[in-house]
Amino acid sequence: MAFSLLLVACGLVAFCLYSTVQWLLTCRRRSLMKRQHGCLPAKQLPQLDPIMGTDIVMQNLEAAKKHGFLDLLRTRHATNGLTFTTNTYLRTTINTCDPTLIQNVLSFQFQDFGMGPLRRKSASPLLGQGIFTTDDEIWAHQRALIRPSFVRAQVTDFSIFGHHVDQLIALISRRNYEVDLQQLFFRMVLDSNSEYMFGESVGMMSENASEAATTFHHALDYAQQGTILRLRLGNLMFTHRDQKFRESCGTVHAYADKFVAQALEFRRQQSSFPSEKMDKDEGVRQKYVFLNELAKDTEDPIMLRDQIVNMLLAARDTTAGLLAFVFFMLARRPDVWDKLRADVLEHYCEPLTYEALMDMKYLRYVIHETLRLFPPIATNSRMANKDTVLPVGGGPDGKSPLFVKKHHVVTYSTFVMHRRKEFFGEDAEEFRPERWENLRPGWEFLPFNGGPRICPGQKFALTEASYTIARLLRAFSKVENLDPTDWREQLTLSLTLNNGVLCRLTPAE
Repeated sequence: MAFSLLLVACGLVAFCLYSTVQWLLTCRRRSLMKRQHGCLPAKQLPQLDPIMGTDIVMQNLEAAKKHGFLDLLRTRHATNGLTFTTNTYLRTTINTCDPTLIQNVLSFQFQDFGMGPLRRKSASPLLGQGIFTTDDEIWAHQRALIRPSFVRAQVTDFSIFGHHVDQLIALISRRNYEVDLQQLFFRMVLDSNSEYMFGESVGMMSENASEAATTFHHALDYAQQGTILRLRLGNLMFTHRDQKFRESCGTVHAYADKFVAQALEFRRQQSSFPSEKMDKDEGVRQKYVFLNELAKDTEDPIMLRDQIVNMLLAARDTTAGLLAFVFFMLARRPDVWDKLRADVLEHYCEPLTYEALMDMKYLRYVIHETLRLFPPIATNSRMANKDTVLPVGGGPDGKSPLFVKKHHVVTYSTFVMHRRKEFFGEDAEEFRPERWENLRPGWEFLPFNGGPRICPGQKFALTEASYTIARLLRAFSKVENLDPTDWREQLTLSLTLNNGVLCRLTPAE
C-alpha cells in the first residue's frame, strides 16, 4: 500500500515537473518569437476586472439589450485606436477595425486562424457542423459541395425570384400600401430561397400560411437569437438554459430533415434508373434544386441538414436585411428614391434580365452604400490555432508587429471600419450613393467577408436584392416614411432593424 502511494506521489511530482518545464519552454519560445519579429503589445482597454473581464461582458450584454452594441464598439475604437485588447475568462481578445490586420487574418495567414471550438460549441445546437462553424478538411469539403450551386446559370435565373416578388407586390396592395417592409422581406426571401434550396417554398407570403411554415419561421428567429447570446456569453454559455431555444433548434432541424429525406430519395431514383430518367427529361429543362445537387455528392443526412440550415439562415437574413436597410434609407431620402427610380425605369425591360440590372449603375451604388453603412455581418471573429505574428496591431499606434497566442481571438468590426473617414471621406456617416462613382475600395470594404471564406452566395444575394428593388421601384412611384425614429440595431447572426421599415407606398399609374 505504501509503495503504491509512493508511486502515485512520484508520478504526480514527475507530471508537475514535466508541465513546468513545458510551460517554461513555451514561454521562452514565445519570448524569442516576439523579439525576432519586434512585436509590441497592443493597447489594452481599461478594465475593472482584468482577469475574468466580467465588466466587459456585462457592458456588451447591456449594450446589446438596449440595441447599442455597435455604438459601444465605435466608442471603444474612437478612444483606444484601431486595435486594442480585452481580457475575458483568462483569454485575450484582439479587437480591430484595421483592414491590414483583417486581411492577414482572413487571407495571408488563413491557415493560422479558424472558427475555434468555442464558436462551434456556441452555434452547434442550431448550425451543427455546417460551413459557418467548421475548419480545415471538413470546411474545405463542405465548401466544395456548396460552391457549384452558385454558378451564374443558377443565380441569374429570375424565375427563382419572380413569382415571390409578384406575391410581395400583391400583398402590399392588399394591405392598402401601408406595411412594415422588413417583415415582408424576411417572409419573401425565406419563400424564394427555400424554393431554390428545397425545391418547395415555405409559403410565408400566403395570407393563409400553414402552421408548420409559421412555426418554422419563428423557430429560425428564436434559435438564432439564442445562438448569438451563447456567443456573447463565451465560456459562460453553460448558464444559457433556455428550453425554448432547444425546442426551436429541433423545430428547424425537423423541418429541414423532411426535405433532406426527399433529396436522398431523389438520389436513389437517379442511381436506380439513370437511363430512364435521361429519356424522360430529354429536351426538358429541369428545375434546379440546391439540396438535390448536394445529395449527389453525399448521402449523409446530418451533413445535408447542417449545410441547408446554414445556407438558408445566412441567405434569408443577409438578403432580407439588405433590402430592409435599402428601403429604410429610401423612405427617408426622396431625392435618392427619385434618382434611383429614374435609373431603374431607363434600363427596365419586360421580362427583366440580368443584363438590364447590370446597366442600372445607380442601383449598384445604392446597394454598395447600404452595405457600407449597414454590413450584414457587422462583427466577426477568428481564433488563432497556433502561436503567430501579425504584421500590425502592436504598439501605441497599432503599426508594430503583434504576437497572437494560440487560442486568442481576433474580433473585427466591418461596421466600424466601413465608417472610417480616411477611407470613405469626411461624410462617411452619411448615406451618399454617389461616392461609389469613383470609389474602388480594397479590404476596407468587406460586406461579404474576404479570403478563402468569402461568402459563396454573395452573387446570389446581390442578384436577388437588385431584382427585388428594381421590381418594386417600377411598381411604386413613391415611398413615405411612417416612422419618425432613427434606426435601431437588431444584432443576431446578422444585422437587421429592430424598428422595421414602416412606410406607405404609392402605386405607379
